[in-house]
Amino acid sequence: MSATTVNGVDGVKALPTGELLGYSDWVEITQESVNQFADATGDHQWLHVDPERAKNGPFGGPIAHGYLTLSLVPLLLPQVLELSGFSMGVNYGCDRVRFPAPVPVGSKVRAGVVLDSVTDVAGGIQLTVSMTFEIEGGTKPACIATILVRQYP
Repeated sequence: MSATTVNGVDGVKALPTGELLGYSDWVEITQESVNQFADATGDHQWLHVDPERAKNGPFGGPIAHGYLTLSLVPLLLPQVLELSGFSMGVNYGCDRVRFPAPVPVGSKVRAGVVLDSVTDVAGGIQLTVSMTFEIEGGTKPACIATILVRQYP
């Protein structure tokens, strides 16, 4: 998928709101990436990092951390919406995050992106973006998140 590229504040404000801007590429969730995330966060719960034990667990195998899925925002969002004409962008946080379905290790996820709103903030703009992380072949999203990004010219 090719990203929608916009330049500067005027370019961002000209984008349609409330409509799907597109989808990112699919990304495979490997056991190695789950283990690295566990090491980085200290969350070594067996349902993530012990494939043998996880086979007998509630999901039939190891699953990704929910926050690992959420941490894909910086990778996947620019695949859909690429911003230029700014000196910097800042992750301002999340308004809402939910994890409706587990992400099995070995599955692929992608994100659909909707620009909800653009508002002026001191020295820049704030984008409110809804991202829905889908699991390839899944029936429910893995993660639904409202992301706040600030851009400064």
